[in-house]
Amino acid sequence: QVQLVESGGGLVQAGGSLRLSCAASGGSFKTYGMGWFRQAPGKEREFVATITWSGTSTVYADSVKGRFTISRDNAKNTLYLQMNSLKPEDTAVYYCARRNVRFGALNIMEYDYWGQGTQVTVSS
Repeated sequence: QVQLVESGGGLVQAGGSLRLSCAASGGSFKTYGMGWFRQAPGKEREFVATITWSGTSTVYADSVKGRFTISRDNAKNTLYLQMNSLKPEDTAVYYCARRNVRFGALNIMEYDYWGQGTQVTVSS
């Protein structure tokens, strides 16, 4: 079955950087659109970024635009999220997710598989 495993989270000071990875197995990773979401304590899970199957098209939430970069390496079955200029409000559990179609999406309901998440904490 499809498995998504996130890694790379941790504690970082404001202004710092982290790179999250999402290792996929059990399916044809290169065929499908992928996304990153996050959930802060007491809040709903929210969209962060999405990417098409080929990596040629990306979309970002306004809150992370210009600071985060989503990318993928289809040869390694891995999705990435490079996070720069981190802010305390970026503190959340970050999840990667996969669709069953080639294109990305902003709506959480359009994703079929989810990882367990990785904690990112940004101190002020």
